[in-house]
Amino acid sequence: MYDILVNTINFETWSRDAQYGIRLAALVHGSVTGLYAYPPPLYAAPEFGTPEVIETVVGMSRILEASALGAEAAFVAWAKSLGVEQAAWVVVQGDLRDVLSRIACWHDLLVVERDEDRTWSTPEDLAGLILSVGLPCIVVPPRPVGEVSLARIAIAWNGAPEAIRAVHSALPLLRRADDVLLLRGAPRETLRDIAWKPPFDIDAYLNRHGIQPRSLDLNAAGRGIGEVLLEHAGRFDADLLVMGAFGRSRFSERVLGGATRHVLWKASLPVLFHH
Repeated sequence: MYDILVNTINFETWSRDAQYGIRLAALVHGSVTGLYAYPPPLYAAPEFGTPEVIETVVGMSRILEASALGAEAAFVAWAKSLGVEQAAWVVVQGDLRDVLSRIACWHDLLVVERDEDRTWSTPEDLAGLILSVGLPCIVVPPRPVGEVSLARIAIAWNGAPEAIRAVHSALPLLRRADDVLLLRGAPRETLRDIAWKPPFDIDAYLNRHGIQPRSLDLNAAGRGIGEVLLEHAGRFDADLLVMGAFGRSRFSERVLGGATRHVLWKASLPVLFHH
């Protein structure tokens, strides 16, 4: 069973990540969990609020909680109408990042949408989520969600550990593809590396799992590799792009590599990232 997690900020109308996640769960015969998280009431209370103000904030929080809990039947029914038999709805009070890192422990994949109205409204916010949540994440672009297909999947490949991890986590999806294209970039240089003998062979690894990829060597020719990746994924008419999320910590901030950042914020197709 492939367990998919979707986070929604609205339980009256379902967001794009919920729409994509449920359709993906139906396609792979998996389960889906809808998550609605809200902050503790004192987070929303003024710093020097009067007892009356705090009481009002707490009362509003209780109303929100009751409404969110009441959305369970609608979510489960909606999921079943789209072909998902195993659906759950979870309401949690707490910081969203902490909630996601905890609930990730029993899920295989997180689906989020790229949206300026979300908690992660900037590339830096979304980067922090992808680099810290501990799950592969499919980022859904800001466009209407139609039927979800996995017929054509492109893989951004540079031999880095993040790319290998992304491919490994995407195997249940890659096995369903009719056509897989390896977009081969230049190997990522590292200051300290391990001398594998023989080197890791991505073609042999995919073949072992019943996947026969085609390959295309990328030539950036002075352009950004992220731009080139998206161009060739578009020419391939990919339904999904699989990509390692390269990032690092800098002054307590999570920072993405240039290609990852470009694809994250510019892609017009769903992208599976894994750090």
